[in-house]
Amino acid sequence: MTGHSYPFIDPVMFRVGPWEALGYQVGPLEIRWYGFMYLVGFACAYFVIRSELRRREGPIPAEAADDLLFYLILGLLIGARLGYAVFYNLENYISAPWEIFFVWHGGMSFHGGLAGMVVSGYVFALKHHAPFLQLADIGALASPIGLMFGRIGNFINGELFGRVTTLPWGIVFPTGGDLPRHPSQLYEALLEGPVLFGILWWLRRKTRHDGQVLGAFLVLYGVFRFCVEFVREPDVQLGFVAFGLTMGQILCILMVAAGLALLAFIAAQGPRASRSGKD
Repeated sequence: MTGHSYPFIDPVMFRVGPWEALGYQVGPLEIRWYGFMYLVGFACAYFVIRSELRRREGPIPAEAADDLLFYLILGLLIGARLGYAVFYNLENYISAPWEIFFVWHGGMSFHGGLAGMVVSGYVFALKHHAPFLQLADIGALASPIGLMFGRIGNFINGELFGRVTTLPWGIVFPTGGDLPRHPSQLYEALLEGPVLFGILWWLRRKTRHDGQVLGAFLVLYGVFRFCVEFVREPDVQLGFVAFGLTMGQILCILMVAAGLALLAFIAAQGPRASRSGKD
């Protein structure tokens, strides 16, 4: 069984230092590709949010986009870390709870980050007296770009790779043994990034009810991630959780159910006037 060698990319983008200060060595300071990808994703999300706020002429001034993004980033980081601890490594963090603050050891959960953003977005909506579902639609539209860059960061780190494959594009990852594996990070980058963004971008002008873009995001992401999990290597500390499914797939089932329930609830409200904004 053959495959392509992993195109090794140093996870460290560049290093600065070390320096001598007061007789002590300081540094070196490392800037990693994974963190840089997060920054690029946040920057792109900011421009999408600002553009949508201008197009819709609300629900908050476009100048408040940076404030909204701050709340979402805070919710994402806290939720992703807590989600990883609860969903993927609870036993370890119960025995050593202080390690939850050791973010440099890795461990972030998308589903936890999503829950964190929902909470922080709701708090922001209450603070600014803004309709939560309108803000949630904008946040959902901005999310796929960040997801794409995050998955590219996973690929650069050589982590979260797929299961063994005989397909010609299989890659032998440095920490994945000698057999070629699915580059599942790139599958997710494509589906969760441009494919999902393109569908939501098209839907945003077709929907007439607040929350429909969010509902579509929950369903589509859940379906895409559920399918990719069939070729993604299960988390080593969990393996298959139940019925041959991974933890990611179980969380995606719940996510799709939540999205369908939201869309059904919106549909039950009956026809309403078109939302404000430029169509």
